[in-house]
Amino acid sequence: QVQLVESGGGLVQPGGSLRLSCAASGTIFTNYIMGWYRQVPGKQRELVANIISGDKTNYADSVKGRATISRDNAKTTVYLQMDSLKPEDTAGYYCNAQHILARGLSYWGKGTLVTVSS
Repeated sequence: QVQLVESGGGLVQPGGSLRLSCAASGTIFTNYIMGWYRQVPGKQRELVANIISGDKTNYADSVKGRATISRDNAKTTVYLQMDSLKPEDTAGYYCNAQHILARGLSYWGKGTLVTVSS
């Protein structure tokens, strides 16, 4: 059973930064594309960023230049550093693990709330 546990959310002022962490357990971490998604009530969950390896990353246009995704395979943890936060970044942020070969194997964390407000 794959478990994903997010942490690091909270209240931050516009222009501020935060780092989200997602600790994975119960699987071979390197077999998975790790991603961060976000969702606001009434809207679809959307990709923020994902990472296969250190140099293979993908970002949503809305966060390019402000977000950095990274992974520590030894710690089986994926991080999302977000800078220059905007009120529109307010959302629930969810960690996802997608098996590289078996597309049906996809797991989600319970999410962590990020609120950007003064």
